[in-house]
Amino acid sequence: MSTQILAVLAVTVAVAAFVQGSSGLGFALIVAPVAGILDPGLVPVFVLASMIPLNLYVAWRERSSLDLRGAGWITGARLAATPAGLAVLWLIPERSLGLFVGGATVLAAVASLTVPAFTPGRAAYVGAGAVTGLTETATGVGGPPLALVYQHRPPAELRSTVAACFLIGEVASLALLFATGKGEVTELGQAVVLLPAIAAGAWLSRLVHHRLDARRMRLFVLVFALVSGLVLMLRA
Repeated sequence: MSTQILAVLAVTVAVAAFVQGSSGLGFALIVAPVAGILDPGLVPVFVLASMIPLNLYVAWRERSSLDLRGAGWITGARLAATPAGLAVLWLIPERSLGLFVGGATVLAAVASLTVPAFTPGRAAYVGAGAVTGLTETATGVGGPPLALVYQHRPPAELRSTVAACFLIGEVASLALLFATGKGEVTELGQAVVLLPAIAAGAWLSRLVHHRLDARRMRLFVLVFALVSGLVLMLRA
C-alpha cells in the first residue's frame, strides 16, 4: 500500500469513525466506495476488520440503551444470511467487484432516503438482518437496513443496537471469509495500521454524539455514499 493511499484511507476512516460514532451509521457507506476506488482488494475484509474496534467501543459506551429483543432477531437472521454473502463473492468476477460494491452502495443510499417511516416488528428485524448479512459479507456495506429499522428510535438506541449487531456479524463474516480462502491475514494488518485514525474519530464522536444533529449527519452520509457509489460504478 503506497503512502498516498494510506494517507487517504487514514483520513477516510477517521471521518467515518466520527460519523458512525456520532450518528450510528455511515462507516461502511463512506469507507467501502473510497476503498473500492483506491484498491478493490480492500473490500470487504479491510472494511469489516476496521469496523470491529469502533463498534465494540460504541456498543459498550451506550450499552444501557441496547434493544436486546431487536438485536436478537437481527443477529439470528444476519448470521443465517452470511453464507449467501460469501456465495455472492464467489460468483462475481474480481473485475466486476467494483461495479457490485458501487451498485450496492447506491441502492442502500436510495432506499434509506426514500423508504417512509414505519414501526418495526419481528418481520422487519429479520428482513433487515438477512439483507445486512448478505450485503455486508459481500461488500462491507450493511448499515442502511438497520438504520431504516431504528431511524425513528432514540439516537442512543440506534447507535448501541446497530453497533452490537454489526460487531457480532462482522466477526462471523470475517471467520467465514478466512475459512473459505476469501480473506488473507495481510488484509487485517492494513486495518491494524489504521487503528489510530479509527480511535481518533471514535474519540471525537464521544465529545459530540449527545448533541449532534443526527438527521443532518445522516443526510450527509447518504448523499456522500450515493456520489461515491456512482463514481465507483463509472470507474468499473
